[in-house]
Amino acid sequence: MIKFAYIAAIDQYLKVEELPSGKGIADVVYLPKKRSALPALVIELKWNQSAEGALQQIKNRNYPAVLRDYGGEVVIAGINYDPKTKEHSCVIEKI
Repeated sequence: MIKFAYIAAIDQYLKVEELPSGKGIADVVYLPKKRSALPALVIELKWNQSAEGALQQIKNRNYPAVLRDYGGEVVIAGINYDPKTKEHSCVIEKI
């Protein structure tokens, strides 16, 4: 799903997977291309855990630190997949 979202926004974003940042590695970071008013996105993916836990990991490990020189808005998202129910959950925040 994340890759399909990138395909839809390929003209507006540069996608970086496994980006070293803060105290760990952010799963996926979308960086807006020049002349864009879109926010930067930091995404943490989890399997059989919780979307809230993924979001907390972004905060605890300070993944947005890699964007400290970026002057625009930053959005963080925690996404979890539950293999038993085959459902995704997602929590999104602006920081």
